[in-house]
Amino acid sequence: MNKFHIALVVAAIAAAVYVSTLSPAALQTMQAGLLSALSPFLKTGTAVQENIGAVGKRLQTLDELEVENRELQRENRELRAENNLLRDLKQENGRLRMMLDFRERSEFQLVPARIVARDSSTWWNTVRIDRGFEDGVEADQPVLTDSGLVGKTTTVSKNEAIVVLVTDESCRVGARIEGTREQGIVTGFRVQENEAEGLLQMNFLSKNAPIEPGQLVVTAGVVHGSFPPGIPVGKVTEFKRRALDGQAIVEPAVHLAATEDVFVLIEKK
Repeated sequence: MNKFHIALVVAAIAAAVYVSTLSPAALQTMQAGLLSALSPFLKTGTAVQENIGAVGKRLQTLDELEVENRELQRENRELRAENNLLRDLKQENGRLRMMLDFRERSEFQLVPARIVARDSSTWWNTVRIDRGFEDGVEADQPVLTDSGLVGKTTTVSKNEAIVVLVTDESCRVGARIEGTREQGIVTGFRVQENEAEGLLQMNFLSKNAPIEPGQLVVTAGVVHGSFPPGIPVGKVTEFKRRALDGQAIVEPAVHLAATEDVFVLIEKK
């Protein structure tokens, strides 16, 4: 043990002896002074503990908020999904109501059908429906919706039929332009000739016919034809004056790519 350690031991013994000789009042005075000297350090320690406790509480609150936020996001996604389903059901219900109303108002016997397949070409020129000769469907019968003409049946089997669409160049429709005396033949474009696939061309019109964009084109109902008169075919988008006749470009009345439900016109009621 070196001299420094010996001095510390002697000082400690002397201090203990001195404290033991003090009166109770002097001892209390000494304790009060010591507490006063240590008070700032004790307060600092308490503040640090309080700050640590506050940080812990904040961290706990953030965890709880994160959990709550994830739950709210899940509920929001669930509500959006339910809303989409309800909107789809509402649209489906409205569409079916319109079809039912159209069928009841029609003077023809209409067989409802659903498109079950489309061909794989660049533009859908044929579709397959879920009705056949068991349902009274035959070849060359008009197929339509409440908006207008879709096409006509071709090959018919027991429970299915192929429908050639009005946009196919092989589907020829005798038509007239409302508000005029003009009549012609409506056919589809060949893809390589048609920059905007799905449009129709109406040929054999008068060269100087007073035809304007927006005029309605309807079936003419020619003798021995497949289509009765008055079915909307589309609207004129452009009229071209050619060397020998006039040609109208027609936008179909039915959005064929989005159509799912159709009617096959069987006969008059």
